[in-house]
Amino acid sequence: MSRIFEALQRLGTEHSGVEYPDMVTVATEVLEAPQAEEQATNGQELAGQESDIFGAALGGEQRTAVAPVDFPSLQVAVTPASRLVFLSEPDSLAAEKFRFLGVRLRQLRQNRPLKKVLITSTIPEEGKSLVSANLPGVLAQRKQKVLLIEGDLRRPVLAQQFGLGTLAGLGEWLQSGSQTVSNIYKLEGPGFWLMPAGNAPANPLELMQSGRLSLLMGQLAGAFDWIIVDSPPLLPLADTTVWARLTEGTLLVTREGKTERAQLQQGLAMIKKSDLLGCVVNGCSESDNKNYYQRYSPPTMK
Repeated sequence: MSRIFEALQRLGTEHSGVEYPDMVTVATEVLEAPQAEEQATNGQELAGQESDIFGAALGGEQRTAVAPVDFPSLQVAVTPASRLVFLSEPDSLAAEKFRFLGVRLRQLRQNRPLKKVLITSTIPEEGKSLVSANLPGVLAQRKQKVLLIEGDLRRPVLAQQFGLGTLAGLGEWLQSGSQTVSNIYKLEGPGFWLMPAGNAPANPLELMQSGRLSLLMGQLAGAFDWIIVDSPPLLPLADTTVWARLTEGTLLVTREGKTERAQLQQGLAMIKKSDLLGCVVNGCSESDNKNYYQRYSPPTMK
């Protein structure tokens, strides 16, 4: 399992004109995140329990009521190939890093509107769908309603990753002309909702630009606390620019040993600086951090 090192740095208007940080520096800062979160909230000790981690990060987060959702439920078939570490390996370093990623997003939401989050990458095979599949699970553990939208209508993989087979999804809804939201499923076990891509349409970009996608996102915003969108890579498609206009922040996923500097620079140039929440460095080879976490993890109950 790849180890995840999230690199989230607030990049609002106050950072205008500032160069993007290098990935190694920011990833190192993330390893110090628990102490920073502790000082920024109530000053209590950050225990190894997940509930304590979230409690320290949330601080004075404002909660708003959401409309009830009533969609069919589906059982998820979790296999090792699914890589749903938040569910199958909750005590692993990878799962812990996803929990820290959730903490970071909640912290960002204390200072800016942030409900609809876009997850993308520069090129294929950098692990964006892996991040998209695990992040909603850790967000949902706070008893919040979380929706994962499979926004890659060309090469969808999430429904297969959850062992769900072929389901009607976003593509079918965009073509239906219906004003009623449908094709959303509650995933039993993970605890969040999924709108799969469905069968690949012949004209995905045209469908996304029809105006119906904007209508859908407007309707969903009142029903969920978080909406996570797994979009296609930035290069060479234009689909992600459509999603970027309908979301409030972007996470850029990169992979160590895969993403070339020129590609990363080109991808960053395509994202509005005020929209960039940060970068997720996937596949990082930091064995020392793994050993550290194992030494301080709670013992297994027998």
